[in-house]
Amino acid sequence: MLYYLFDYLDKNFDLPGTGVFQYISFRAGMAILLSLLITITFGKKLINLLRKKQVGEEVRDLGLEGQLQKKGTPTMGGLMILGAIIIPTLLFARLENIYIILILIATVWMGIVGFLDDYIKTFRKNKEGLAGKFKVVGQVGLGLIVGLTLYFHGDVVVRDFDEEVMQSISSADNPADDIPYTAYEDTKTTRTTIPFVKNHEADYKNFVSFITFGLIDLPEQYTWIIYVLIVTFIITAVSNGANITDGLDGLAAGTSAVIGFTLAIFAYVSGNLRFSEYLDIMYIPQLGELVVYTTAFIGACIGFLWYNSYPAQVFMGDTGSLSIGGIIAVLALAVRKELLIPVMCGIFLIENLSVILQVSYFKYTKKKYGEGRRIFKMSPLHHHYQKLNIPEAKIVTRFWLVGIMLAILTLVTLKIR
Repeated sequence: MLYYLFDYLDKNFDLPGTGVFQYISFRAGMAILLSLLITITFGKKLINLLRKKQVGEEVRDLGLEGQLQKKGTPTMGGLMILGAIIIPTLLFARLENIYIILILIATVWMGIVGFLDDYIKTFRKNKEGLAGKFKVVGQVGLGLIVGLTLYFHGDVVVRDFDEEVMQSISSADNPADDIPYTAYEDTKTTRTTIPFVKNHEADYKNFVSFITFGLIDLPEQYTWIIYVLIVTFIITAVSNGANITDGLDGLAAGTSAVIGFTLAIFAYVSGNLRFSEYLDIMYIPQLGELVVYTTAFIGACIGFLWYNSYPAQVFMGDTGSLSIGGIIAVLALAVRKELLIPVMCGIFLIENLSVILQVSYFKYTKKKYGEGRRIFKMSPLHHHYQKLNIPEAKIVTRFWLVGIMLAILTLVTLKIR
């Protein structure tokens, strides 16, 4: 909203300093500062309100050190994160931008799903929370919205340039809008980025042919079905991964902040003509605006750590964890780096896999030997390390460090092919 106010003042009154709002970098900086301010300033008030409403965490005794001490700690702190993301975005982003509209819808949508789950757990005293099938309905619903929007909306395009015309243009720092229209073509496409390979782009229209080794060739008009299914799977997987990771103080928030920083860089370089040309990656018009949102996301996660770091004064609950996972998935899809999710979100992936492997192996050995056996002392993986008597704060810090290394590896893919 402030963008439009200052844009009006700049055009009509030519006031000094009003033009600074035209720069994404300035608005992104303001977004992260305001996000931090909101979480740190109003976080305590929200915690006190949650305590007053007796919105406390119900803890099952799993025999973990310090676990029972967390009983009664306020949950639903994800409301703090959502507010610190949405308010700066509304103030500093260009709200007509399709990517901003889509990510705000995803934020509110998953926030509602998570809130319902927390509400049922805390106010209805039902430890199971929202039934799994309803969570899946929420995730699939968001997958349909995101997939259909990215596939059909006219503003979601990739800009392909004519190399000969581009070479004839001066290398001066001209904005993308100054490039002659003869030099480029905006293309509706389902292309995405494949990491670590020279020919680093692939199209989902060839997906069925690829996985069937050319035996089945799906007509192009049905590509949207495959694309929507893949989008839905990614959103469901990442949101569940973030939800499972939220088991130690500061683990999910800190890991998500690192992932958010990585996605902010991808959004900036993919939405900037010169950087995308230099790095030989897809230039996606209007995508740069997502940097404003992503920096607000980073600020919200870091600010939440003020109260969520060990020993936590508040937990984010499913209101936060499901939202964070959904946001990360949609951002990765928007910047067309979803195939990097296994590396970028490696912490989420390994936490998810640890549960799947543990349950599968237990069922298999119980059926074969009559007695279930375990791979880990406990799953998800962070509980395995707790069982090894490693202090919680040390586990979280080490997971953060692994997340940072994975983020660096993800960014390195921009040049290693």
